[in-house]
Amino acid sequence: MKLVRSRAKKVGMPPGTLVHIGDQTSKRVRITVFEYDATSFQERQLSGPDDIRVAASQKITWVDVGGVHDLAVIEAIGQRFQLHPLLLEDIVNTDQRPKLDDYETYYYVVLKMCYAGQRREDIHVEQVSLILGTTFVLSFQENGGDVFDPVRERLRTGKGRIRQSGADYLLYRLMDGIVDHYFEVMETLGEKVETVQDELLDNPQPELLRSIHALKRELIFLRRAVWPCREVMSSLERSESSLVQGATKLYIRDVYDHVVQILDTIEALREMVTGMLDIYLSSISYRLNAVMKVLTVITTIFMPLTFIVGIYGMNFQYMPELESRWGYPAVLLVMVSIAASMLIFFKRKKWL
Repeated sequence: MKLVRSRAKKVGMPPGTLVHIGDQTSKRVRITVFEYDATSFQERQLSGPDDIRVAASQKITWVDVGGVHDLAVIEAIGQRFQLHPLLLEDIVNTDQRPKLDDYETYYYVVLKMCYAGQRREDIHVEQVSLILGTTFVLSFQENGGDVFDPVRERLRTGKGRIRQSGADYLLYRLMDGIVDHYFEVMETLGEKVETVQDELLDNPQPELLRSIHALKRELIFLRRAVWPCREVMSSLERSESSLVQGATKLYIRDVYDHVVQILDTIEALREMVTGMLDIYLSSISYRLNAVMKVLTVITTIFMPLTFIVGIYGMNFQYMPELESRWGYPAVLLVMVSIAASMLIFFKRKKWL
């Protein structure tokens, strides 16, 4: 999860210049076109943007593009659908903040998509750009790994109301799929937080500090990705454009509620992680204080004993009990009595 991507290569360029900013994990751009209505469905894999065509007015077209690193493909799709150059610039710049832009004849939506990798603890994040037109939806995924398989399956089988509805309902289903996977990510992070917290309480080690800071970084990134989504959903719900129908706004309100719920979970986990830092520092301080207390008690006990030994270590001829037969055992007995008396005193004072 990168909080900031380098924009140095865009410095000084005019607005609308296409420069890819982000990671490239695939060499080839995948283009899939879905055309459907209530009674028909067609899915095609395209070799290039020249084969894209908008279906007849009674059908809905969904163009799904996996990979935004090929600027020629993005520019060709933009010309085909008459997209604004600034919009195309935002598509290839994968460091965008989630937002909603109104271009009068179409909407442009940017969201961050999070999903689990092959290992459940691995979280992948990439930018998704969605464009809503009257009869079409365009989706541009940063690297082609997505969470849209349930939507594709419903289109193929005709289940649900997606094929009986317009392009705005398809946009809702795509956004809902992205937001729903936030719950899976939050569940994974919640398990990580609980695991680290248990280890912290059982045996706080310096290695846990790195894990705590990693969790804090992930939560900051997720908050940055999810927080603007609330504004996006709110703007779509209040939209007066004919691109979003009234019936679809009710579903978008449900996505808004999910976003608020995810934000509450993120804030709760952030408070837990912050508390874990306090617990770690308190545990280290407590262990240090315990060690210092033991050392102080030992030093205090041996202080009078050292005093006695120091006196009898002086080279004088006339000293008490120096030539007595029981002098040495008597001094040892006195030293043991002093040590025992001090331990009993410390115990009664509850210093031990």
